[in-house]
Amino acid sequence: MEIIAHEPEERPPGRQWAVRLDSAGRGTAAVVVVCGHPSCPPQRLPSAVEGRRAAAEHLAAHLRSGGVPRPRAACVCRSEECRTHAGAGPRPRVGEGAWRCGGPVVLAVLTDRAGRLWRAIECCARCAAATPGARVAATAPNTPATRERATGAGDGERPGTGAPAFGPRFSHPQGAGPGPAVAVPSPRRAGRAERPRPGGRIGQRTVPLDLHPAELREELIDLGRQYREYQQRTEPDLALLAGLHRRKAAAFAQWAEVTRDGGLRLEAERAEQAAATTLCQHRHRTGQADGDESGVQRLLSAPGQWRYARDVLDHVAGHPPLPGAEARLVALVLTLRTALTGVGNLVGQDLTALPLTDPERLVEELTGCGWLTLPGSAAELLASRPETPTRITVPSLMPRGDDPGPFAFGRKTRPKLSGWAQRVIGDKKLRKAKTAAEVRLLALTLATWSEADGRLGPEGGGLDTGRLADRCATAPEGLPELVERLTAADWLAEAETVDGRLTGRLSERVLPLSCPPY
Repeated sequence: MEIIAHEPEERPPGRQWAVRLDSAGRGTAAVVVVCGHPSCPPQRLPSAVEGRRAAAEHLAAHLRSGGVPRPRAACVCRSEECRTHAGAGPRPRVGEGAWRCGGPVVLAVLTDRAGRLWRAIECCARCAAATPGARVAATAPNTPATRERATGAGDGERPGTGAPAFGPRFSHPQGAGPGPAVAVPSPRRAGRAERPRPGGRIGQRTVPLDLHPAELREELIDLGRQYREYQQRTEPDLALLAGLHRRKAAAFAQWAEVTRDGGLRLEAERAEQAAATTLCQHRHRTGQADGDESGVQRLLSAPGQWRYARDVLDHVAGHPPLPGAEARLVALVLTLRTALTGVGNLVGQDLTALPLTDPERLVEELTGCGWLTLPGSAAELLASRPETPTRITVPSLMPRGDDPGPFAFGRKTRPKLSGWAQRVIGDKKLRKAKTAAEVRLLALTLATWSEADGRLGPEGGGLDTGRLADRCATAPEGLPELVERLTAADWLAEAETVDGRLTGRLSERVLPLSCPPY
């Protein structure tokens, strides 16, 4: 019994060895391949693609030179006290089935998901099968001759080590090839049963084999392949990437129609936005700015931000807390301050700077209807200063459970949108002309409903005056006067109202505040 109990301690420990891919430093795409064996110097490669290729070749050379795994080697998992394969509950003692190892000894290769670390370990077949992503490179032969050599009966083996004194080592450049293959359980994914290989993948989604029409399935599989090929490029091609995004948007939109999956429809919208953003970046990088893009540095620089600005204006117009343009203008300002959490800070100047007839009465009406919550009175809010802001709450914007709220932008985007709205509302010429809240709302609407060159409406075709009047909380017959005020403030040029449509363009002065409908 004593011999059996102490046998695991007498077995030579399993070998392990690693190849790592490190960055060569900031400002360069070069990488360094570092091998764990002391005789292998680091290798510098010009790109990560070449580095991965060199690391894989280096690993393969070591595996070829390492010879077959030793039949009596102890599983490396045990030497590292790895509990991944021991199961739940207290750790079993040696001699009581510790580590649950079993099967022949194998040489397994493991890689991380980032593709920057490769490990080769000598372990049992059961642990190799239970390790996610492990691939068996060689299996120890299970013959009487090899068992005799493993016990130290021949070939000049060092006593007590289980390794030959002379001959190939794990990192020698040459060595014996692998021995006869032994049946080894195939690796499996952690927590999942083995599944048949899917027809293709794009992003984080698997393309179903039974997806119809077949043209859509082939397009999705081809797109996934081209995205993966693009990631292997050493130099970016933004025009090519924009084309891939555009194809993905069309394919995912069709996929969503076929499966009625709302998540696919959202991904199609994101791909469309990514295509517009990437194409815009390509034009700026190559200096191929069109006439509608020449020299315009917009306050909101990304197409996604332009869409979010329209989303906020649409939400306020569709959920007005009180009737009237002044209430809608205040609601817009407070919505941008509390958009993501329903809570934000406000000072009195934020409201007193707006064109309001009676700010205190308006704040009291907003709190009285339950749309706004204050820790104190409306007078205290208007008297608050930047060093002591007032904490305000808009209950309708607060997330509830799985509902994140009406807006999808992030925390860094919210202050940019708020700053953009303040620049439009507080435009110097609009303030000097003492324009009313209706005029400021019209300026915001036109800034988000104009083309990149400032022309109003889709392709410069103009805007419906009835819809504009509704967005400004005014009567349709009062809209021409608001247009005249904006023209006098050098906000509009060539403005004309004909047959219920407003045509014209934004002036060059305010083009940086516009949000084109890309």
